[in-house]
Amino acid sequence: MRSMAKKIAWLIPLVTYSHFIYAQFYTHRYEAGIGAGTFVYQGDLTPSDAGSYQTIAPNIGFFAARILNRSFSVRANFTFGKLKGDDARYEKPEYRRQRNFNFSTPVTELSGALVWNILAKNAREQPTGFSPYVFAGAGVSLLHISRSWSNYNAEYFNSESVSAGLAADIAHRTPGAAIILPAGVGLKYALTPTISLAAETGYRFMFTDYLDGFSQGANPNKKDSYHSHSIGLVFSLGYKDRYDCPPVSKR
Repeated sequence: MRSMAKKIAWLIPLVTYSHFIYAQFYTHRYEAGIGAGTFVYQGDLTPSDAGSYQTIAPNIGFFAARILNRSFSVRANFTFGKLKGDDARYEKPEYRRQRNFNFSTPVTELSGALVWNILAKNAREQPTGFSPYVFAGAGVSLLHISRSWSNYNAEYFNSESVSAGLAADIAHRTPGAAIILPAGVGLKYALTPTISLAAETGYRFMFTDYLDGFSQGANPNKKDSYHSHSIGLVFSLGYKDRYDCPPVSKR
């Protein structure tokens, strides 16, 4: 009995140590997520540099990510929503309600991004607390722009520049797609070892002034853009040997 007790006492720390080693060598390989939020239009039909929060529209998005290491991952995104802008929503400056341009468009956004987990918490076996990250990438937004100038008051404007610009805009074809460069920040909070809550804000750099359908009749010197705010769930999937340790061979 005494000999058996000694063997058990010797095996317990060995088994515990082996479990710790192998537990540390397995980690999540992929992530998938779903989120909902808003698109915020920024362009000629809003006086605010922060965008048109008077005409925000909902969106829903999905993503899949491949974890590269503790700090970096690559992510594919699909987001569907809507953008709107309306001069009539603003009392000041006064000319906006006299100009009365407005637009709306559905947005189908496809993009890819490199994501940097600032605290190097990617694929942690037991994730805890908050995990901030930043991202940047490229993509395309598919658009179907509907614009209106039916309530434009030509008599209000002393010069002909707005009317001439509007005529040029009417003759200009609106884009059906636009290249975007998304960049932003996010924050994840681990709810369980495989599920996290995430909040994210992203800005889309663009190369067109016709996102809202107007340019020459409004402000031709500044490109249009939009940004988003969202909240959602992130699911960790798959397992792979830990990246910063050599594999252990079984004997």
